[in-house]
Amino acid sequence: MRQLYRKYIYLPFVDLSFRSKLFLVFVLVTIIPMMLLVYFSYELTKSKLTEQIYINMMSSTAQINKNLENKLDSYEHISASIYLDDRLASYLTAEYVDDPSYLDVYKYIGNRIDTVMAAYPDFDSAFIYSDNPSLPKDNYYIKPVTPEVQATELYKQLQQSHGNILYLTTPQSEDSPAMFTLARLLNNNRNEYPYGTLVFSVSESVIFSLMEKEAGGKDIFIINDEGIILSSADKKLLDTSLPEMLNHQFAGEASGRFDTTYKGVKAFAVYNTLANGWKTVSVVPYESIIKDAKSLSQLIIKISLAFIGVALLLIYITASLFSNRIRTLIRMVRRIERGDFNTPREEQLGNDEIGQLHFAFNQMTGRLSGLITEVSRKELLGKEAELDLLQAQINPHFLYNTLGSISSLAVKHQDSQIQDMVQNLAKFYRISLNKGKSILTINEEIKLTRSYNAIQLIRFKGQLNITYTIDEAILPYSTVKLTLQPFIENSVIHASWNQDNPLNIHIKGVTQDNDIILSVIDDGMGMSRETLQSLMGEKPGRGYGIMNVDRRIKLKFGEYYGVKVYSRLGIGTVVQIRLPQKAV
Repeated sequence: MRQLYRKYIYLPFVDLSFRSKLFLVFVLVTIIPMMLLVYFSYELTKSKLTEQIYINMMSSTAQINKNLENKLDSYEHISASIYLDDRLASYLTAEYVDDPSYLDVYKYIGNRIDTVMAAYPDFDSAFIYSDNPSLPKDNYYIKPVTPEVQATELYKQLQQSHGNILYLTTPQSEDSPAMFTLARLLNNNRNEYPYGTLVFSVSESVIFSLMEKEAGGKDIFIINDEGIILSSADKKLLDTSLPEMLNHQFAGEASGRFDTTYKGVKAFAVYNTLANGWKTVSVVPYESIIKDAKSLSQLIIKISLAFIGVALLLIYITASLFSNRIRTLIRMVRRIERGDFNTPREEQLGNDEIGQLHFAFNQMTGRLSGLITEVSRKELLGKEAELDLLQAQINPHFLYNTLGSISSLAVKHQDSQIQDMVQNLAKFYRISLNKGKSILTINEEIKLTRSYNAIQLIRFKGQLNITYTIDEAILPYSTVKLTLQPFIENSVIHASWNQDNPLNIHIKGVTQDNDIILSVIDDGMGMSRETLQSLMGEKPGRGYGIMNVDRRIKLKFGEYYGVKVYSRLGIGTVVQIRLPQKAV
């Protein structure tokens, strides 16, 4: 057996060209599974369509139930409003002896019912049965409780309803269509006995309209708890027994499905139960399900045949493409085998594994020149790194030491102003450098600002006053570095003052709406709109501008925070900086 396998299967297959091998394998793994797919798809389609139709029917019956329950709930709400009407109760229970005040009863009840009829056009009629002998009946809004009324099934069931709403149906006749009757006893908490019966009548067509749009080719019925058809597209079936028609007794489950015979053909039925015990039953013939399955299977066969033809063409093209590229690689390998490293560049073979292998072979011939270029590049990068290292070795302590030396000289020469300016400048840069960190506490920012202001106060002695109002509760919270200094510098540079009227700058820090508001207020000459717009922009040589501070705050804390500037020419300028209460 093994020799026969090797002779007639293995060796003939091995001797085939690569293109023939690919074509044969692709045919086996593509055509045969596709043919099997066509067969199984038909069987699976029938099963899945049946299941899907069941899901759709259950969904439609559930939607019908929801629509119907919503409609019945709205009826119950309007009946409840009349049930709880104390004024109506007092009218219906009052004693009327030769008293024309009963006309007020007619007027009130008439207005009440007319309002309901206008708000709910579904109602064909609405009235109240009253057994108050002293109240005259108009037989329109108020009707008497006659022996004939007491003998009706409606009146008997109402006596056991305890004030709950009751639904009954009236089958169609030659004179009138099928009607739904909604009734309840009027008996509120202050009356220990029923003082009337509220009755609404609704046409069956109103109920059927709730399920008509959900039919979709299916026959849908609404039946009561006894199986009597209450609503249907075929009005001839109203008031007949659906279980007898379908030869199926509904089980105690709230929902389910079953096979049946409907109008002489095999059919599929599902049902769902409402809260009041009614059922929505949907019936669809199996012929429509099988028809869809047949149509779908025929479509699958046609598509499969088209795919098979396209697959054969693509398989042949793919096999030829692989074969040609492999032959190209074989030619390159044989040149290298002969020691010919000056391999001429072949055409691009793509970016898959074969293309990558082809690219690697081409790169081997230029590897030496590539290595030289790489060494030169690395030497250049090394020199740049050495330069960056030298620049990084500039230590900020050199600045501190230099400022310390200047301060010592100022002490030696007894120049206290230079000493104070140098010390404040050292403090300013020590805080502003902040070990390279861009975030510091408001306390540190205030110290930095005080150092800067001390220098300005020495520089403009007698021409500048700076005051502070800082809430100590905000000091531990964070801010970006150099938040206040640019605005103080802006006030000093741009605000105008004279010897008689020094410039006053007030720095405030308070909490507002769970945020922190830092303010720089000056009483200088203020700015025009054009000048303010100019300062809001970044310009070379201006250092940390207004927009720079605003952008840094927004990048760190969000777009809600930032800087707002208010200025009026001849009055002064106010800068408000909003920050979150966020710890460092």
